[in-house]
Amino acid sequence: MADSAVTDPTLAAELKKKRTFRTFSYRGVELDKLLDMKNEEVRILHRSMLPYPAIFLVLDSTCFSNPIQLVHARARRKFNRGLKRRPMGLIKKLRKAKKEAPPNEKPTVVKTHLRDMIIVPEMIGSVIGIYNGKTFNSVEIKPEMTGHYLAEFSCSYKPVKHGRPGVSPTPLSQIC
Repeated sequence: MADSAVTDPTLAAELKKKRTFRTFSYRGVELDKLLDMKNEEVRILHRSMLPYPAIFLVLDSTCFSNPIQLVHARARRKFNRGLKRRPMGLIKKLRKAKKEAPPNEKPTVVKTHLRDMIIVPEMIGSVIGIYNGKTFNSVEIKPEMTGHYLAEFSCSYKPVKHGRPGVSPTPLSQIC
């Protein structure tokens, strides 16, 4: 019996309860809140608040009542030292591509050589062409990628395909 064939409202409500889907959350932040977050919401909590310095995403920017740790230590250090001109230029290009894209369509590909750029929530939904040394590999940024480097999604080498074991390229090794 198909879901669309049910006309009784109580049965429809009961079927709807059964068909609940798991909501995506990244380290405790729901996807909708993650998409709404801006880079300005990354705050540094000082030693007076925690036993160690860390960067946290704060859902309410007025108070630190709900801090959620988002990224690993190396990324926290990079954000603490500040984003330079090139990474900020990439983020601006991604914003522009998203703004110019028609609704319910993927934005245009933004090409970059910045393999060491850490994916922030603002990039989710964008399409980035990541340079691997030879070509630009198109990657659509998904919520699961938050906190990872762009280079992790564009392999810069061709994986080795091993031949038969014991075969050597030199003829001398076959004699011995």
